[in-house]
Amino acid sequence: MFSDADSGLNQWLEMLRSGELSDRLVAVKALQHLGDEGALDPLIVALQDENLTVQKLAVTALWELANPKAVPALVECLMSIDEDIRSEALSALGELVSPDHLLLLLDALHRDSTEMQFSVLVLLRKIHDAQSLPYVLPFFDSDYAELREAAVTTLRYLNQVERCQPAISLMSDTSESVRRATALTLGHLADAEVVPALCQSLTSDPDWQVRRNAAKSLALHADAQAVSALETALSDPHWQVRKFTLQALQKTPNDRTLPKLINALTDEYSDVRRDAAIALGKLKNPAALNALQQSLDDPDRDVCIFTQRAIQSIQESTPETSNA
Repeated sequence: MFSDADSGLNQWLEMLRSGELSDRLVAVKALQHLGDEGALDPLIVALQDENLTVQKLAVTALWELANPKAVPALVECLMSIDEDIRSEALSALGELVSPDHLLLLLDALHRDSTEMQFSVLVLLRKIHDAQSLPYVLPFFDSDYAELREAAVTTLRYLNQVERCQPAISLMSDTSESVRRATALTLGHLADAEVVPALCQSLTSDPDWQVRRNAAKSLALHADAQAVSALETALSDPHWQVRKFTLQALQKTPNDRTLPKLINALTDEYSDVRRDAAIALGKLKNPAALNALQQSLDDPDRDVCIFTQRAIQSIQESTPETSNA
């Protein structure tokens, strides 16, 4: 029985070495479905095949074998001239890399290839090791926006990195995509300048997605010094900014925001009205009860539900009101 299996495997391995492209294509597909560990080394060799289709199929076959021994060879595929091969290799490595491959990836960052560098920055997010930080930081100054964005996003995934002042300067980057990624990353940093930088972006960045992401990060910080900027952002022209601003204000209740929170109950977007009701419930100010009572007739069911909860929360916190 085992000899027959070995014979079948050897048949495909022999075809994989054939000078005929059709034979190699058939062989690599067969080996992919066979899933035999004995094909590991020949498939690694096939990554250097002169035909790009054979190379890509070999990447897929190695991915399915899921043997970490293939990681170094797959890392080399990140420099392929073929975008599909690079993409397939990156996907495979996303499942195969482990902390054992950290040094291999850090060495690959020194390769003179933006494709390789971008992919490795992405893969470092799977490992989460703070040792990567000194290797990631130089990419904040890259001439390529995609590398700056990838680097500041990777920073977000590094364990135990709470301070990184160089990242804050990227909030002024010329690229919108970099600023968007930076705004999200700053939600995980504790530098003293982080909250003021997020407030500045929330109220003045020309890109609404940057402003939205700044609001998301301010919700994570839940810092009272952001209330003034958040209050201003409740008048933002984009509904998603208003929505996430309200979610941030839910973490930092302040009576000064009451008039704008009440005004948000009549926003044209139901998501905004719902989060306004939740924020008023957190504020627990009985002055909001009349406006909330009117919102019980909102055409959106979720708004009605959270409005009722807000009313109940306020009434429970003010016994004289609930007993009236």
